[in-house]
Amino acid sequence: MKNITLSIDDDMLQAGREYARIHKMSFNVLVRKLIEQTVVTKKGQWLDDTFSLMDKLDVSSGTRKWTREELYRV
Repeated sequence: MKNITLSIDDDMLQAGREYARIHKMSFNVLVRKLIEQTVVTKKGQWLDDTFSLMDKLDVSSGTRKWTREELYRV
């Protein structure tokens, strides 16, 4: 595992350390988890999120039938 140097505001560092302490983890683990959640996405997760969002929306194409060519043009 590589070490990095990070510049962070003193108040933000203190708040981060406090958050980590409350959640019984080191500040290192907190930063690692945040980066992991932000950068590393589970394979196919974006597709699940997209379909979940589509299910929540109240929209319909009505009775319109789309052709493959029309969908590619959009």
